[in-house]
Amino acid sequence: MISAVKFIVLIAALFFSGSIFAQKVNEPKNNPKEWSDKTEPFRIAGNLYYVGTYDLASYLIVTNKGNILINTGLANSLPIIKENIKKLGFDYKETKILLLTQAHFDHLGAMADIKTETGTKLYIDEKDAAALISGGKSDYEMGKYGVTFKPIKPDHLLKNNEKITLGNTTLTMLHHPGHTKGSCSFIFNTNDGKKIYRVLIANLPSIIIDRKFSAVKDYPGIQNDYVKTFEAMKKIDFDLWVASHASQFNLHEKRKPGAAYNPMAFSDKAAYFKNIKDLENIFLKKIKQ
Repeated sequence: MISAVKFIVLIAALFFSGSIFAQKVNEPKNNPKEWSDKTEPFRIAGNLYYVGTYDLASYLIVTNKGNILINTGLANSLPIIKENIKKLGFDYKETKILLLTQAHFDHLGAMADIKTETGTKLYIDEKDAAALISGGKSDYEMGKYGVTFKPIKPDHLLKNNEKITLGNTTLTMLHHPGHTKGSCSFIFNTNDGKKIYRVLIANLPSIIIDRKFSAVKDYPGIQNDYVKTFEAMKKIDFDLWVASHASQFNLHEKRKPGAAYNPMAFSDKAAYFKNIKDLENIFLKKIKQ
């Protein structure tokens, strides 16, 4: 029999959970226009496709057992993602796994609705679980805006280097914290029948706070997490790379609408490492202030 104390704790937990999920969502306004603009969906390489908005990247990985969707943009990205998947000839309802690179409203605004509509399973970096369950309210920086997306209960919590397999595709999650506690990247091999490519879906470690790292009391390990992430991201071996924002890998300079299939458009390693170095320099400058 459950004790009185345990019963009270259980009821309190359920009440808290219910109150969080009942709160009104206040997605921040005045976002860049490019976050909501449509753009042409296309095949990046092998079974990897771009299905996001002009700047908020969403990726569809098509397998022989259903599909994987990575990131879902703002709440208003939902019809755009669904339309893009359909334009490519795939079934939105065949989405079997949802993945996430960071728990911010601009990358998972439509995730709760997609999860409900498709019945898919959500896999996330374990360190972002609290942010998802609170609708972003517990985030060390974005929490100041309150609940910024529909709270979501993840189905699977992932650790660094853990594998996610669906059909003939296996991804590895890479824990790259700092931007959020559970920011992460994904790497996997894809085969287009002519060549096998090792593709990195990178979550670049940008800094979103003006205050000192020492002032971030609800994320005391933030500075050290950035150090570890920069070191880890400099050591990744890959052939092609993309990122959480199209602008971060110059998508619209590398590929124009209607362009032919060309995986090598995304092979610029020098640009990736320059991005990492530039962000690390910003970080080093910040800790010296």
